[in-house]
Amino acid sequence: MAAEEEVDITVSSCLHMVSAFLAMEPPDFVISFAREFGEGSITESVQSCIWHHCITKANDDGNKGNFRVLKTISFLFPNESSGISICPKSMKFEVRLQSSVNMLEGDTGCSIWPSSLFLSEFILSFPDIFANKCCFEVGSGVGLVGISLSYVKASKVILSDGDLSTLANMKINLELNHLSTDDLVHQKKVHCICLPWESASEDDLRCFTPDIILGADIIYDPSCLPHLVRVLSLLLKHNKHAEVGAAGRELDSLPADELLRHPLGKGPVAYVASVVRNIDTFNYFLSLAEQAKLVVTDLTGKVGVSKFLPYLRSYQRSTIRIFRIHV
Repeated sequence: MAAEEEVDITVSSCLHMVSAFLAMEPPDFVISFAREFGEGSITESVQSCIWHHCITKANDDGNKGNFRVLKTISFLFPNESSGISICPKSMKFEVRLQSSVNMLEGDTGCSIWPSSLFLSEFILSFPDIFANKCCFEVGSGVGLVGISLSYVKASKVILSDGDLSTLANMKINLELNHLSTDDLVHQKKVHCICLPWESASEDDLRCFTPDIILGADIIYDPSCLPHLVRVLSLLLKHNKHAEVGAAGRELDSLPADELLRHPLGKGPVAYVASVVRNIDTFNYFLSLAEQAKLVVTDLTGKVGVSKFLPYLRSYQRSTIRIFRIHV
């Protein structure tokens, strides 16, 4: 019993072990963290910690059936930073997500994709960019990016997806994280809309005037790219009088961190995170963007995106690129 009382859940190796378990990382990763926590062996104290903080918590969350699992993604803020500027006293930010068991077997909109993890880290790394801004995400999937935007106090968050089952799952995830999407709630902060790219019209998007548009892992299907670029173009050009074109091109020469915080005239800006799985598909996207007179700037490696997910060893962060898009 004394050994149980001595366990400090805030010790990084323990925190990594618990976080990896709740995020459903592969067993060998969890065991590796457990051995690190136990200084080489899985002691009784470590086993007690696993029981109380991993197994019991996971069981309390309940079973969501054969096709859905409930994961907890914990963004861990370094001790020296004591959280982020928006929530300076927070040491971690937990997001509970109902997601697919296997991202490769259909139901892709209900999977947690690497780029959504990276885009969330990007948002948490630069919270002041998104605070008090109206943010619109295309292809929102499980809703992780939207929940992160709400955490950094975006004034309004609009999440969209073209698949109704994905939207239903997204709403469940918002509720799991205490974010209401009920139309009866006055001045609700998070909105979910059905937006199939191929049928979205200018009239459908006219009522949305976002400051920032976001997307994670949305550059993948060549047949969808013309529709995606059209949607991005409509959202980015909603203010026809915004004189951002020339100014935006001049700003591209600034250091990336400074560029992020520099206002681009009166027009909105988009941030898209993506794994380039097929270079031909990606080049097709760039060609379509150029035809639509959109400026795409690669920020990969130029901005300091903090590593808030050190325990997610299955998360191949180095494969992800992030782009800034404007007119």
